[in-house]
Amino acid sequence: MEKKFSAVAIELLKEALCNVYWYKNNLRSFLNNCINDTSIINRPDWNGYKRQIVSDIVDELCNNQEKYIGDIRRLISEVIKMDNFRHLEQLEDGRKKVERAKQAVADLRMVVEDQTQKLKDEEEIKRKRMKNLEKIRSSQAVLNKLDEIKANYFRLVTSKDFQKRGFELEKVLYDLFELFDLDPKASFRNTGEQIDGAFSLEGTDFLFEAKWRSHLSDASELDSFTGKVKRKLDNTLGLFLSINGFSEDAVRIHSVGRSTILLMDGADLMAVLENQIDFVSLIVRKRRYASQTGNIYLKINEVLND
Repeated sequence: MEKKFSAVAIELLKEALCNVYWYKNNLRSFLNNCINDTSIINRPDWNGYKRQIVSDIVDELCNNQEKYIGDIRRLISEVIKMDNFRHLEQLEDGRKKVERAKQAVADLRMVVEDQTQKLKDEEEIKRKRMKNLEKIRSSQAVLNKLDEIKANYFRLVTSKDFQKRGFELEKVLYDLFELFDLDPKASFRNTGEQIDGAFSLEGTDFLFEAKWRSHLSDASELDSFTGKVKRKLDNTLGLFLSINGFSEDAVRIHSVGRSTILLMDGADLMAVLENQIDFVSLIVRKRRYASQTGNIYLKINEVLND
């Protein structure tokens, strides 16, 4: 199924059509050349206002984008290619009308190009994710090691020694980072700060912290970890794993502004251990989502259902 155009793009399309075509007969001729189903064009009252006509036609197309995606795509494509507005220059106050039409087309073009680039980026991420997954599944040695790490993790799930469980979890994650060639570093202490570990991914250094407690990790724990990350070089990010998840307040507070950390929970870890997604693809997806939306806590079901 093709991706739908955003609501912003649709509203800008309407605005561009209203500004580019001053006379309704010219607008109707353009629409007839772009829309296959002429009944949609004939349905509105063409004796009414141009803005209402445009809105009715575009809304009908968009109410069933799966059926009319070709018509919508054609409409948008033809509008953003427009660079000649001489037909408006002859009108009263023509210069102002030309400027408004140019701006409306430019606004639409910018939004559509941005959306197109995002779709390309997402497709590239999916392609890499599938390639990595196929690579893992074709390597028996990697699968065997992944099963070994998963078995070690399952032993921790049933452990009653909670203090030791936290330490052993660090070792599980170290083995996982090593399996995916992330150049891991074991836990270390730096000027009084305890860091659970670190790894490198696509030229970025990540500090890592893991918590396995009965409660949801709260804002104060994320504050502390964010401070550790910000005291490192600019190209450093943080990955915070909380097996039981995070409080809503913690996620909301740290998703505002320019955050330097990503959040991971036990469901994410299980998806990697059960080979539903490779660890690298998971972190790349979380990072891209955070950069696009500001939300640092992308849930695994949203990744796998995408």
